[in-house]
Amino acid sequence: MYERLVALLDEQGARYRTIDHAPEGATEVVSELRGNSLAQAAKCIVVMVKVGKKVTRYVLAVVPGDRRVDIGAVKALLEGTYASFASRDVAERLAGSVSGTVLPFSFDERLELVVDPGLLEHDEIFFNAARLDRSLALSAKDYARIAAPRVEAIAG
Repeated sequence: MYERLVALLDEQGARYRTIDHAPEGATEVVSELRGNSLAQAAKCIVVMVKVGKKVTRYVLAVVPGDRRVDIGAVKALLEGTYASFASRDVAERLAGSVSGTVLPFSFDERLELVVDPGLLEHDEIFFNAARLDRSLALSAKDYARIAAPRVEAIAG
């Protein structure tokens, strides 16, 4: 997944840099290792939303690292009847990487990307690059252009 991401960013002419650090997946700790503010960290959470009795949708909710995903807001966006964090195995399968390394990009059509506008207020965003020992600092403008997320207030 790391190679796929870097290839996409290079192909699209994105401005980014890699940051190697000790293996860490917790947003607070890895932000300190990278030297970025928590607000610049892309916290990526997979949310499961039931829409009626038979339809389940998944959202890759991306919020600033100093905020939490507002499950109720995600549920309301999709007009769902129930929402919760996806199980770890489902989240990792849809995201294509292990917990703590989930990218703020969706490479799976079943995973809808929704980003809180607060993250895009910064010049650069930071996230683990599908690895616990390497992060990317990526231009927020390039991120928005390449990932083309739905931008909605989903941080609490």
